Amino acid sequence: MWRDEILEEIYSIREEHAKAFNYDMRAICSDLQKRQAASGRKIISKPLRQPRQPYSNSLHPTG
Repeated sequence: MWRDEILEEIYSIREEHAKAFNYDMRAICSDLQKRQAASGRKIISKPLRQPRQPYSNSLHPTG
């Protein structure tokens, strides 16, 4: 079976990080946000898109 060593390394690092915070999602996210702020890199975020209008299943307008 094919193995992706890079993905395995990423999964291992992620597991170690989660284990260090006892798998507490709030603590994990807080730590990642602190690391991101300390990195000094420019943060770019896109605004959320507005949801599309529901698609009409009818082919002909009613009325």
